[in-house]
Amino acid sequence: MHWSWIRLAVGAAGLSGIAAGYVVNVDRATRQGADLSVVLANYFGMFTIVSTMLSVIALGVAAAWSRLHPGTTREPRSVALGLALATVPMLLLGIVYNVLLRAAPSGIALGDSAGIAILDSYAVEVLHVVLPVYLLVDLLFATRRRGLPWWSLAVLAAYPLLWLLHTMVRGEFVADPFGSTPWWYPYPFLDPHGAGGWGSALMYIAAIFVAFVGIGAAVIATGRYRERRAARRALTPERVAVLHR
Repeated sequence: MHWSWIRLAVGAAGLSGIAAGYVVNVDRATRQGADLSVVLANYFGMFTIVSTMLSVIALGVAAAWSRLHPGTTREPRSVALGLALATVPMLLLGIVYNVLLRAAPSGIALGDSAGIAILDSYAVEVLHVVLPVYLLVDLLFATRRRGLPWWSLAVLAAYPLLWLLHTMVRGEFVADPFGSTPWWYPYPFLDPHGAGGWGSALMYIAAIFVAFVGIGAAVIATGRYRERRAARRALTPERVAVLHR
């Protein structure tokens, strides 16, 4: 199967995961009398959801470009940068969830029906397993991938910084829609009102940022290595002879 069709299929799976999470959040907000508009604003502002939407867009654009340009050897830098912007956060999410959170108690809420529980589990697995695994496979094996210059790492690093800035500022001004606190942060380790205060939150932010930059550097290095290897393979003995004339 052509890589473009696989990318479209995975993008569709990502959309289905977002939709499943949307249904779960609407159901819980309705049952518990929470402000639905705030619940959905919080949901669509989570790093997981924002990164998944970015992945869906990047995969869709890459697939469309590939179908429209079947004869071009390499994807343009804009497509490659979009794929990298999707790959880095999804790999980070996949590692954090599967290494640190997989054994944690289920996120199923009290009163969830069997159908809602299934949708919740489906969303978790698609967003934290299916997309990260596929994007890793795409990085390693997809044809026509283009290597990125090292300055691209600054672009990749800007994404989590902007998200963190928005999230930490917004958190103080948005109450928990379920009424537990007068503030709301998407992840407990970012909440400066916890036992560790701002010191703990800033420590986690620094660790996340360092991990993000490390994964970003690995993604760029992998793309550059694949591009160099493809260039060496393209130099057949005949072409080498011509270059040395």
